[in-house]
Amino acid sequence: MVTHTNDTVRAERPGRPAGSRPLLITLLLSSMLTTMAGAIIAPSLPAMEKHFSSVDNADFLVRMVLTVPALMIALGAPLVGTLVDRVGRKPVLTASVGLFGFAGGSGLVLDNLYAILAGRLLLGVAVAGIMTATTTLVTDLYPGESRSRVLGLQAGFMGFGGVAFLSLGGLLADIDWRGPFAIYLVAMPLTLLVLRFVTEPPRAAATPGAPGDAAGARFPKLAYGIYALVLLSQIMFYLVPSQLPFYLEDIGGIGASGAGLAIALMSLANALVGLNYGKINKRFGFKQVAVATFALLATGYVAMGATSAVPLVLVGLVVLGCGVGLLIPNFNTWLASRTPVALRGRVMGGVTSCMFLGQFLSPALSQPATGPLGIDGVYLAAGALGATVAVVLLLLRTGSRDAAPGAAAPGTPEPASRTTAGRP
Repeated sequence: MVTHTNDTVRAERPGRPAGSRPLLITLLLSSMLTTMAGAIIAPSLPAMEKHFSSVDNADFLVRMVLTVPALMIALGAPLVGTLVDRVGRKPVLTASVGLFGFAGGSGLVLDNLYAILAGRLLLGVAVAGIMTATTTLVTDLYPGESRSRVLGLQAGFMGFGGVAFLSLGGLLADIDWRGPFAIYLVAMPLTLLVLRFVTEPPRAAATPGAPGDAAGARFPKLAYGIYALVLLSQIMFYLVPSQLPFYLEDIGGIGASGAGLAIALMSLANALVGLNYGKINKRFGFKQVAVATFALLATGYVAMGATSAVPLVLVGLVVLGCGVGLLIPNFNTWLASRTPVALRGRVMGGVTSCMFLGQFLSPALSQPATGPLGIDGVYLAAGALGATVAVVLLLLRTGSRDAAPGAAAPGTPEPASRTTAGRP
């Protein structure tokens, strides 16, 4: 790859873009923002519900404050993915990070539940742009092994962001339920970093009708199966931030800060596993990792629902976090390896859409079941569902490229061998 900097032409190692370290750090910090889309205010939910107790259906609407960004992300991500491909990665990312700080911080001053919900809708638009643009940039700039390492780093940073932001959110929620909204303001200075360090990758050269050209590129069939798995996994995963604060309050009298720390523990496990995804991807096939992911989700939820003992719930959260740490980097790497460059924004936008549609649907599907089953029963049902998916995936036949990591899609520029990819 050849880059032009200050009218000087210099060769770069494959997979290592110019100015790679500041660029990579900026992309990872931007990715961390997505962990604040909803879960960061989870510890505030009980106090927020009391504050708005005079509002009709306050119990349901307060839970929607947590998850309504996910609805907007799900609806907006396909459009954002198209903008990423047509307008560019950097413009979408810059505008999205700025909007994130403005919309997320609006909860600090708004005292109307419906106005807060409106701000959360705008936040969803911002997160759709951030997640789709950052993931597309990573898949563009880092091929081969380098891609799986950086996507693992992305998951790790998101997990560590969850640890820091959720812990801080719980502490601030103990002071005032509005406190966690202040954390969204960290996006403001990050906008300047995006403007300074993120560069628009060159468009892939392709003749009309060629596989790398948008007109000739084919939407990978694999995407539909991965979309379904992402949707299902997020319905399961979001049973933690939407129900755990109430569950811990019931079984152990644990307040907002304790709930925040418990969710942060899951994020820590998520981060540690995500950081090692590149090594895992070198040893195991995509399908094998997907089977392990759902087996871990199943085990975690069974541990959480099998008893009301808080220590066992914490063990379940750690196991669950290990599964979540594998989930998105594995599916993103698998899908990116089969997607032409010209369609990556749209295809990755579909992953973002399914992720957050699942998060939005989760409380709507689980809340009615908590009456007859209780939260522990819902967690046990999630465990059974995860085990079923793991068995189905294990028995499912896939092509050799799906079973082996590092396979390249037709029309997708990849290094000639796995050893040529540069390290991030």
